[in-house]
Amino acid sequence: MHEDWRHLKLGDLLVDAGAIAKLTLDAALEEQKISRMRLGEILLKNGWLSERQLAEALSKQLKLPLVSLSRFKPTMEAIRIIPEPVAQRLEIVPLAILESGKIAIAMSDPLNVIAVDELRMITNAEFEINVATASDVRRALMNFYKVQGSLDDAIDEVISSEGEFGRQIMQGGGTQDVMGVNADDAPIVRLVSNILEQAVKDKVSDIHIEAYERISKVRYRIDGSLFEHLEFPATLHPAVISRIKIISNMDISERRKPQDGRILVKTQDKRIDMRVNCLPSIFGEKIVMRLLDQSTSKVGLSNLGLFEDDIKVMTSNIKAPHGIFLMTGPTGSGKSTTLYSLLEVLNRPDVNIITVEDPVEYTVEGIIQVQVNEKAGLTFTESLRAILRQDPDKIMIGEIRDFPTAELAVRAALTGHLVLSTLHTNDAPSSVMRLMDMGIPSYLISTSLVTVVAQRLLRRLCPRCKKEYPLPAAIAEAHGVAPGIPVYEAVGCDDCRNTGYKGRVAVVEVMEVTDKIKQLINEKSAVPLIRDAATSAGMRLLTESAMRNVVNGLTTVEEMLALSVHHE
Repeated sequence: MHEDWRHLKLGDLLVDAGAIAKLTLDAALEEQKISRMRLGEILLKNGWLSERQLAEALSKQLKLPLVSLSRFKPTMEAIRIIPEPVAQRLEIVPLAILESGKIAIAMSDPLNVIAVDELRMITNAEFEINVATASDVRRALMNFYKVQGSLDDAIDEVISSEGEFGRQIMQGGGTQDVMGVNADDAPIVRLVSNILEQAVKDKVSDIHIEAYERISKVRYRIDGSLFEHLEFPATLHPAVISRIKIISNMDISERRKPQDGRILVKTQDKRIDMRVNCLPSIFGEKIVMRLLDQSTSKVGLSNLGLFEDDIKVMTSNIKAPHGIFLMTGPTGSGKSTTLYSLLEVLNRPDVNIITVEDPVEYTVEGIIQVQVNEKAGLTFTESLRAILRQDPDKIMIGEIRDFPTAELAVRAALTGHLVLSTLHTNDAPSSVMRLMDMGIPSYLISTSLVTVVAQRLLRRLCPRCKKEYPLPAAIAEAHGVAPGIPVYEAVGCDDCRNTGYKGRVAVVEVMEVTDKIKQLINEKSAVPLIRDAATSAGMRLLTESAMRNVVNGLTTVEEMLALSVHHE
């Protein structure tokens, strides 16, 4: 560390590091006289400095390591040495006890010598200071203390009072308010609620809880990638699974068969619908929870990252008076979100829109939404038959899975309704062959099909840490762009959990069913011929759409090359 660090002033340090200009510092100091806020808070509030720039400047000038807490796992020994109230108040994260006897800690403000001195008095130990961003520190304190505290309590409870513990985890059902859990609740209840609450805060799409021989793991899927969030002893696994089964209305006595359930979670003024699946494995049951945010904050064509010309074609075709509009792609490619975004365009008081879904992913005012219930006999087919008697103008079918559903969709399209649905195919032209495989005659497909949109999600580059480099000639030549143009690679920082990516962007290929394509469908032509006709009519392939995002600095060459689209 800098030898005179106790006497350094943050403003001078930032100016010396080149993080801010002297004029910016003067303006911040003037504001500080009035607001009495800390200098760093003023700089961050006004956007004169980012958390990352502040941490990097402190690290560089004080010669302290800069750490990312998003993937760092502190040791339990370090966590137990510094009490949670002290760590929260001083905004310090204990990381590890070093061989020298020092305690490694992370702080966003290493110039806070009063905090370090107080820690010395409490622990009677010396410290090795690391720098982290303020948001990283706050998130880590939540993860490491709140979750670990409930985990420790749960372990003690299992050991000391198994019977009472079992009775407590049986309480549940209804909507789960995971923010309302308190210290009086059973430890396992707090542990499960903390896992769910943190998943919502981190905008997780899936939670995996899996058993191994000696430990169990909780993993979160964020932006398409899995991250390990928590480990706990295998002895706790049955209790965790039982708690989740109770609140998702599964049979806790059945451990040999897969089960499906549902949890409605209320947290942060949001309603999250969690679809739960339980699968037996050799060391215990595995739970996977798919999180569906019932709000429509992600819905809207402007939120998908699509190019204007793609949006124009899609919105033009969605206004067709009748026919079938298909979204295709694998599970998790954002098909439903795009369909809802298109329904938003159609949602007017003079239009009767009815959907049949399994599950209902977003609740939308002005649209009647039907939830499939296989156990009660309310299948896609039965729902569709009923919907057709409800005088609909537009119908959305969550997924065309089989011949009966496909046949009803075609019938609805031919009788004057616009039908929107999804299908699992690799690309847009392949959807024609998929419908034929289901048993729909080619002449009915050519008559009813209006538009097919294939979609994928690519990870979006983190704007804070992406790094520019010239596009290699071989890749440029293969994709028809100029060699050496500036593109970006993923680097990794605290802001993106060291992945180099933050969020996702949709890429599409939009196939309008022209007269030429109708003729090819009637002739039962091969998919490559339909694809050639579509590209001749202006369809841009998925890989070409992905390349546009690479050139525009939104994603990487690696993400573009990872698109699993294999043309025949």
